[in-house]
This record gives sequence, C-alpha cells and structure tokens, in this order.
Amino acid sequence: MNHWAQAASQPGGEAINVELMRSRSFPYPYSMPALLACKAAEAQGGQKVHWDIFDRIQQAHAVEVRNIVDPQVLRECAADIGLDVEQWELAFNNIETRQAVEKDLVGAQERGVHAVPTMIFADKWVLPGLAPEESIRQIIDDILKGNNPAEQ
Repeated sequence: MNHWAQAASQPGGEAINVELMRSRSFPYPYSMPALLACKAAEAQGGQKVHWDIFDRIQQAHAVEVRNIVDPQVLRECAADIGLDVEQWELAFNNIETRQAVEKDLVGAQERGVHAVPTMIFADKWVLPGLAPEESIRQIIDDILKGNNPAEQ
C-alpha cells in the first residue's frame, strides 16, 4: 500500500483511493491477468487499444478498487472501451497471448526492468520506481548535453 500512497501523493494521483484499497478483502492483485487483458486488446486494435484498456484497468484498480484479477472485471473493462468482447475473450484465453506476454516479460528483464513504473532513457539508463519530476528532467538534460546521468 505504500507504493499506492506514494503514487496518490503525486500530481495527478489524487483519484487513487488508498483507504478503500486497505478495506478490500481480496488479495493484492498480481499482474498476469491484466497483462493478458492488454495483450488481448492489442490483438484487436494495436498499441492504442493496448493502452486504452491499460488505462481502464488502472482506473478499475486504483480508483474504483475492483479486483482486477477477476476475469469478469477485465471483461467489463474490455467492454467499456468498446472492444468486441467475444473476440477479446478468445485472445485473453489463447496460449499464444500468454506466450507473447511471457516474451515481453523476458525482454523487460533483459533490459533491467524489475519494477513498475520504470523509465528507460536513451535505451540504456534504467530508472526504477516513482521519481520526482525534477529528477526526470535532470536525467533528460544530462542526456541531451551528452553527459552520463549515472555519473551526476
């Protein structure tokens, strides 16, 4: 819950309902069902739809405090963004979708991503976790000036 409390304190995070999260009886969600939901949406509409359902799932989790491990909640998120839900369900339950997600996870690990959020700058500097805007701006400034942000 500390992660979500920190996120709620950031600009734009005001809608995160940490107190309601603390009151829920379902376990803290793991990411595989949501990852499958996003990849299944991507099969229907590419990256734009992937991120549309990602945003809808995040809202369902952080604001509405719904159990995003529940396939019915994910199905409703797919419907909310206008997907063909039957087609989405076929992709969601397809082994090829799971394999694509697992490939993405391996790729993330190979790039040094072990936390969400993580930012990768210039395809080589990895910044895990929430970072203040000023820190992000400094890293970008360093890169644009040709400096190594890790040495600053």
